[in-house]
Amino acid sequence: MKKKLLVFASTFPRWQNDTLPPFVYELSKRLTGEFDVHVLAPSFPGSKDYEIMDKMKVHRFHYFIKKYEKLAGSGGILPILKKNPLYFFQVPFFMLGEYLALRKTIKEIKPDIIHAHWIIPQGWITSLMPKKYKVPYVVTTHGGDIFGLQGKLLTKMKKNTLTNAKSITVVSNAIKGEILEKIDSKLNIDVIPMGVDSKLFNPNKKDLSIKKKYNIQGPFLLFVGRLAEKKGVKYLLDAMPGILRKNNKTKLMIIGTGPLESELKQQAKNLKIENNVIFMGAIQNNQLPKYYATADIFVGPSIITREGDREGLPVTLMEAMSSGSIIVATDLEGNKDIIKDNENGFLVKQNSSIEILDCILKSLKDKSLSAKILKNSQKIIKEKFDWKVIKEKYKEMLR
Repeated sequence: MKKKLLVFASTFPRWQNDTLPPFVYELSKRLTGEFDVHVLAPSFPGSKDYEIMDKMKVHRFHYFIKKYEKLAGSGGILPILKKNPLYFFQVPFFMLGEYLALRKTIKEIKPDIIHAHWIIPQGWITSLMPKKYKVPYVVTTHGGDIFGLQGKLLTKMKKNTLTNAKSITVVSNAIKGEILEKIDSKLNIDVIPMGVDSKLFNPNKKDLSIKKKYNIQGPFLLFVGRLAEKKGVKYLLDAMPGILRKNNKTKLMIIGTGPLESELKQQAKNLKIENNVIFMGAIQNNQLPKYYATADIFVGPSIITREGDREGLPVTLMEAMSSGSIIVATDLEGNKDIIKDNENGFLVKQNSSIEILDCILKSLKDKSLSAKILKNSQKIIKEKFDWKVIKEKYKEMLR
């Protein structure tokens, strides 16, 4: 009989073909061969309280008036709170809802182990379970709960959660270093990134009808992600006038939504590049592979914000690499886990539109270097970041 695994997460698809980042979903569904997988996630207007998705039994809990349950589900909790501070009113109800739902779910399904994604709130809520409901848990942090949540009380909560976990995993060495430096230097932490499906994200998904539809006659640049400060999209837009001076047929496609969407559209107008920038909004995850594969260059201009928030390890970089796009990304520590400068991509300084510009032009001009980079990219994805590799590591961790 399979062991029962309870996956506890605040970011999980609300329905089939959702636009939310699917990394928890993708990992969990690959564990169904080894475990009887149950998922506990927050409700969202339009989602089902219970359903089976790819052999995973998905339970969704309520925590507020149903039509207003939007604290988790349309993006990360922190960005939602920054966008609309009124949602802070829901936080206590969300935490209580999680606590009660977890206790109820443990009582009903009797899991052998819990996989809590993010230290706060899921890991911390798991650590608070009464003795009679205690279950061993593995906690995985993706970065936002480490870099975006600061303060003495929060640090104490994090330390308590991590100290009591069966195992701790982080998606990048940058997150590991932050935990050891600021929370507890004695913790044993494994670095296991999220993965990418190289069968789904590969160069064969190229679709030239995209270029025809959007009248892309020159170089095709792509960004995919939430339109928030830490993504650094403003610096990519600032680089566009210089790129257009060299090739006025270049077009940049931006896929995603977020709090800075209106501001970024206005920036494009102010720079007089609006005819060369395509704001696509959010699209379904199953449509992304063809955009990655058709683009010439994927740009990830992420930064460290004034509050210290940053990305842990962007899955979009792996998806773009696997799809055959050249990568231009900033030199954040998490990005360095994936990108080796001039070997399988380009690294530029944060907040530097000039370096973004220079690397994009360099990639377009030096075809032999680009060919080498693409070859190396495919190799490193298959060896280190394919889900086949990642799932085996988690299988061992969760046994």
